Amino acid sequence: MAGRGRAAWQVRDPRIAGLVALVAGALSPPPGAGRIALAVLFGAVCHAVFAAAVLAMIVAMFFGLSESFGRVPWPWAALANAALLVQFPLAHSVLLTGPGGRWLARVVPGPHGQTLATTTYAIIASAQLLALFALWTPSGIVWWRAEGGAFWVLCAAYAASWLLLMKASFDAGAEVQSGALGWMSLMAARRPVFPDMPVLGLFRVIRQPIYVAFALTLWTVPVWTPDQLALALAFTAYCLAAPRLKERRFARRYGPRFAQYRAEVPYAVPRLRGPLGRPAPHRHGPPQG
Repeated sequence: MAGRGRAAWQVRDPRIAGLVALVAGALSPPPGAGRIALAVLFGAVCHAVFAAAVLAMIVAMFFGLSESFGRVPWPWAALANAALLVQFPLAHSVLLTGPGGRWLARVVPGPHGQTLATTTYAIIASAQLLALFALWTPSGIVWWRAEGGAFWVLCAAYAASWLLLMKASFDAGAEVQSGALGWMSLMAARRPVFPDMPVLGLFRVIRQPIYVAFALTLWTVPVWTPDQLALALAFTAYCLAAPRLKERRFARRYGPRFAQYRAEVPYAVPRLRGPLGRPAPHRHGPPQG
């Protein structure tokens, strides 16, 4: 009985239901060899670059950016590293604007560019992050390296930050965050169906859990260098400021729904109330289509 109840809850959960519908459509594609081949190609490239970027981020930051493949001579390395630092947040923000979205829809010539836009975006963002962490030129200076108990505490905090980031990405819509929405929709020969405004999971606690979780990964590393500090300061500032642009889009798209959500849920720091320190209650139910 409990198992059936749990299964029913999972089906009702829009985060899971959307993924199930998307995967089911991709596994039973209508005929169209060229369309299917294009979808599979983009899916393979997207997830390969995405995985490489995430691995590069985890490893590079774990060592405080003291290990990388960049070999630009100093002082030119400072300029190269600065360019690597700004290229991701700059392009990330521009591509999320209206003109940026229209450009993404034209990257792939032909009738499938619009459908593949989210996958194209994920490929570009992943390639940017991979370039940042793989091509960084280390300064060679190590300020502090955790040892003993401090090392294990920071390793646990670093792992927890990445798990929190994964949870926040799932709550926001794993199909969009991973780039799967575009190529799987093309596979199924249907228009991409975007998740509704996220209000479940970590989004009940704060409005920007993805940015906060990513910022936490920047500050929980066991090795500190001038390189890591520059990265942490630059990307933390971006994580605090960039979501303001996202919220403007949400305000236009969702109107009163987002206004109520914004009034109830804090931006980045959880609001604690009551003797047990429970998060402030959120009256929204599951998102409506």
